[in-house]
Amino acid sequence: MTCASCANRIERKLNKLDGVRASVNYATEAATVRFDPARVGTDRLLETVAAAGYSAALPAPTAAEEDPVAADPEAGLRQRLLVSAALALPVLLLSMVPALQFDDWQWLALTLASPVAVWGAWPFHRAAVLNARHGASTMDTLVSIGITAAYLWSVWALFLGDAGTTGMTMAFQLLPERGTGGDELYLEVASAVTVFLLAGRYAEARAKRRSGAALTALLELGARDAAVLRDGTEHRVPIDQLVVGDRFVVRPGEKVATDGVVVSGTSAVDLSMLTGESVPVEVTAGDRVTGATVNVGGRLVVEATRVGDATTLAQLGRLVTAAQSGKAPVQRLADRVSAVFVPVVLVIALGTLLGWLLTTGDVTAALTAAVAVLVIACPCALGLATPTALLVGTGRGAQLGVLIKGPEVLESTRRVDTVLLDKTGTVTTGQMSLVDVAGHPDTLRLAAAVEAGSEHPIARAIVAAASGPLPPVEVFASQAGIGVSGTVEGRQVVVGGREELPVALADVAEAAEAAGRTAVRVAWDGEVRGVLVVADTVKPSSAAAIRRLRALGLSPVLVTGDNAGAAAAVARAVGLDGDEVVAGVLPAGKVDVVRRLQAEGRVVAMVGDGVNDAPALAQADLGLAMGSGTDVAIEASDLTLVRADLDAAVDAVRLSRRTLAVIRGNLFWAFAYNVALVPLAALGFLNPVLAGLAMAASSVLVVANSLRLRGFRSAVEAG
Repeated sequence: MTCASCANRIERKLNKLDGVRASVNYATEAATVRFDPARVGTDRLLETVAAAGYSAALPAPTAAEEDPVAADPEAGLRQRLLVSAALALPVLLLSMVPALQFDDWQWLALTLASPVAVWGAWPFHRAAVLNARHGASTMDTLVSIGITAAYLWSVWALFLGDAGTTGMTMAFQLLPERGTGGDELYLEVASAVTVFLLAGRYAEARAKRRSGAALTALLELGARDAAVLRDGTEHRVPIDQLVVGDRFVVRPGEKVATDGVVVSGTSAVDLSMLTGESVPVEVTAGDRVTGATVNVGGRLVVEATRVGDATTLAQLGRLVTAAQSGKAPVQRLADRVSAVFVPVVLVIALGTLLGWLLTTGDVTAALTAAVAVLVIACPCALGLATPTALLVGTGRGAQLGVLIKGPEVLESTRRVDTVLLDKTGTVTTGQMSLVDVAGHPDTLRLAAAVEAGSEHPIARAIVAAASGPLPPVEVFASQAGIGVSGTVEGRQVVVGGREELPVALADVAEAAEAAGRTAVRVAWDGEVRGVLVVADTVKPSSAAAIRRLRALGLSPVLVTGDNAGAAAAVARAVGLDGDEVVAGVLPAGKVDVVRRLQAEGRVVAMVGDGVNDAPALAQADLGLAMGSGTDVAIEASDLTLVRADLDAAVDAVRLSRRTLAVIRGNLFWAFAYNVALVPLAALGFLNPVLAGLAMAASSVLVVANSLRLRGFRSAVEAG
């Protein structure tokens, strides 16, 4: 598919089949088809796509192992671009610099330009013919006509006109003279247009490929193999050989192979890659665990309850796919206008040819004017309008920590009015830290000494907060779900536990838990003597960034899987009201929140970083992923924020809106140039050479306008 109209055409063909409902997405190059197998088979679906002039294949099974070194899908296009550019440069120099025009130079120019105009421009010619067979016209139609007109006129001038004579030079004249044209060549026009537009097509293809890897990134989070227990011994088997009922071992630091139930052992499991939550969950015999989560504590033996496509990870993958497929294909402005523009230009060119023939009878003058119309209308500036602005905009964005994935994203930033903010890792740091110490002065020192033997994130936060050397620990012990203990300086210290708190410390613990924080008891010699409060801390830039989002006309909403207390505490810290918080949301529930807001007529942006955010990022009208997050969240998003703070989200929206404005300005000038100069060419006031120069000038204007984006400043710099 070369444009959104291709997707629409395939969709219409499929929907004509009996009992078929199809949705074709141009951005993902995928079709979601619902059909009755009793009335139509998959072979018929594939044949229908082929009959429309395209190719399709059924998706490979999700468990299939892919080659880690995938073939470069842009290799052919890149080779076509490089070879065409190498051949076009000398043609351009020979045609535009008279001092370089030696005897019979024009035949060398023809030799070099022919592969460019035919082989280099073949993607445009092929797409134009395909569109013509279906009664449609797009940017490819315009490009193909312009290149073909310039090249065939040059061939005619060389073989049948006077351009092939020895000593011929290119002379530029503001107005075509009656009877001239047979000695004019436009090979540089055909060559330069081809190279310019191949470069734009290549840049677009690279961005498009990167945006389609969400499902692959998601599935790669899972374990590759598992240590299955058979006859009392461990056997390493590939993950796709696991069956329900298998028991497998998960050591500290390893990923849980698949969904299951803990049979023996106790540990803490890090769910952050699936839920985004920063605090690992304690598990013991009888507790359920999810595949792809990480065991951060002791040894576990797990019995598989769901494998393959039935796992939570696979279901999450299907959510991402469904959300992506549900997006309507975006019809680009240039393609919409060219559908009318091409027939109009063809009619004007034909009218020009007939008009000159009827009024003057001069065939050369008639052909010169008609070719001038086709050349002046060749949409080089239209083809450059989007890629050049994207190139400069994304380059500046990279400097500011923002990655824009494609032109479809920009329109969403202009229309978006609501932004959903995931709490953990987006508004907060996603890392536990000590925020309060209450009770005995030795509470932190003794607790840190004992916790130094634990790898639990809460333990790491306590140890990191302690200053100075820690006393040695004897008889260290860990009880899953309860805490750790050890002998320090002759005292039996217990960190965690469930002992009753004194009144003063109970008030501290209750206040901490009401605020969504974690209160850790510290006891020694049989009595609780202190409380340590740890929490996921708010990023310093979050509050100011939320104010800037509001200034852009966006309504922020905090959404999290945490409890209401933790969510409310974070909301207060960043200046959000109670009605701007949605707490206790499961991964699939975030998609529901997005859909509910969209059903209310809102245009929704989503900012997140975890795998649990990926379906919502894909469902949202605009997805923004924190670069500190998981690969699948980044791939499912429309914008990636390399800087892990919300100020990058502000810059992303501002830069995208500015880039969209530049693209629209480029398109306006490109069309205005055609509207102004096509009539002049038709009336004989422009010869094709000058038309080629004018076309090049319009391209320079478009590029210069795009370069203004290099001066874009971040919201923090702009104040």
